[in-house]
Amino acid sequence: MTPDQAKQHVAAAVDAQAPRLIDISHQIHAQPELCFEEHTAHHVLCSALEDAGLEVERSAYGLDTAFVARAGHTGPHVAVICEYDALPEIGHACGHNVIAAAGLGAGLAAASLAEALGGRISVVGTPAEEGGGGKCFLLERGAFDGIDAAMMIHPANHDLTRISAITVEQFEAVYSGRSAHAAASPHKGRNALDGAVLGYMNVAALRQHIRPDERIHGVFTRGGDKPNIVPHDAAAHWYVRSPTLDSLGELRPRVLACLEAGAAAAGVTVECRQVAPVYADMLDNQVVLDLYRHNAALTGRQMAEPEAAAAVVGSTDMGNVSYAVPSIHPIIKIAPDDVAIHTPEFAHYAASESGDQAVLDGAKIMAMTTADLWLHPEAADRAGCELDSVRS
Repeated sequence: MTPDQAKQHVAAAVDAQAPRLIDISHQIHAQPELCFEEHTAHHVLCSALEDAGLEVERSAYGLDTAFVARAGHTGPHVAVICEYDALPEIGHACGHNVIAAAGLGAGLAAASLAEALGGRISVVGTPAEEGGGGKCFLLERGAFDGIDAAMMIHPANHDLTRISAITVEQFEAVYSGRSAHAAASPHKGRNALDGAVLGYMNVAALRQHIRPDERIHGVFTRGGDKPNIVPHDAAAHWYVRSPTLDSLGELRPRVLACLEAGAAAAGVTVECRQVAPVYADMLDNQVVLDLYRHNAALTGRQMAEPEAAAAVVGSTDMGNVSYAVPSIHPIIKIAPDDVAIHTPEFAHYAASESGDQAVLDGAKIMAMTTADLWLHPEAADRAGCELDSVRS
């Protein structure tokens, strides 16, 4: 089978599945589920894979809402990634329903050619991208062992070759003081909320003196029970972001010093607890990305390099995968240029006609890219050599 024939085959396979793929995207969109709670999405996706005859491992690698579906026995091993968790209050404002359905479509289409082209595919369902680090746990537990290339798409407001992914570390700062009656004996208390507020103000001052591409943001999660009781307990949830793991290591102690200084000034103590795996920056593999970009053009999508006005900046646990396996994370357009991700407006587009088209186009492009890697095993070898070079 020639490359052109293989690509025509997988594109036709996606078109044949189009009504079901779009229906699954809409089902997941209509029932948004948070980190590690994606039971409906897990069931819908696994059932579709099983119906197509793929070997499916539900609740894979000790995570209730993870899965792996496999096809093929020899040749280059490609992983197509599905994400399907949502955000609090604004649902699928990151468009993970599109990611899930596109990954499903790519996996089904490619699996239909796995034996004929001598390749292997795993469709990997990865829960809890929005802060829970599902891929980090899967990576640690061996889900990506033996994978030659991994890919996923992410919807946004442009067609871009890559996300501008930066590292992120999450932690909870828990302040402990001493309760007292705020009117009768305030001098007997030690105000934990004051410590948290002073720490927040210190971080606000620090923001003037960090790199332009670094970010620090936090919210208070506990601040006392009643105004007439000196709060003995307070907490804040913090994100610290920096371009690379090395630069994150330099920024982290400066942030912690701000929070500890707030506690010292208020006469309370603070404990900073990491609450999720650290997300790495993204190492986009140029060998695989060039294949993807060529196939995107076959669907009519012209991929641009990120620029200041069009870059999608964020953090993803796909970055951790990219340090272990040649990986790509291109951006696919579903919304107008002025509609940003993580907004209610973007959630609307995730189940719109343009979102549905991204499901089909993304599935076709990833399936065609998988076929390229199977038909040209030397490309998978070059992708691995590129990653080895970058890591060294």
